[in-house]
Amino acid sequence: MADQSTQSIVVDAPAADVMAVIADFPAYPQWVAAAKTVEVVEDGPEGRARRVHFVLDAGAIKDEYVLDYTWDGDRKVSWNLVSGQMQKRNDGSYTLRETGGRTEVTYSITIDLSIPMLGMIKRKAEKVILDTALKELKKRVEG
Repeated sequence: MADQSTQSIVVDAPAADVMAVIADFPAYPQWVAAAKTVEVVEDGPEGRARRVHFVLDAGAIKDEYVLDYTWDGDRKVSWNLVSGQMQKRNDGSYTLRETGGRTEVTYSITIDLSIPMLGMIKRKAEKVILDTALKELKKRVEG
């Protein structure tokens, strides 16, 4: 059974600005270090992506996968794995809570890999993924 990992960060910008960066998948390779190619395969409602294809290269971890997205305005975006090479599960979400022009971004993710991995190593990898993603997002939005 896969465990969920969750982490939050505060971004000095309104929720709409944060969600605009999250929703701009073709720009990911400009600010997400591991993202080599990110391509919207199918558009959804309100012009936001419904299905996205990713090619990641994080050194020791290389993967190619497709995620389906569900949007709730500028409040939340959730995703589920459609197909992947290394992953057999990737369920996650960004939840945004705006207060006074600042936005708390909570990133939750559950990943299960096709290859066996020690729980301790997997949890450390998830923490690095969450920490890196949130810091890169904050830098992109505030920059």
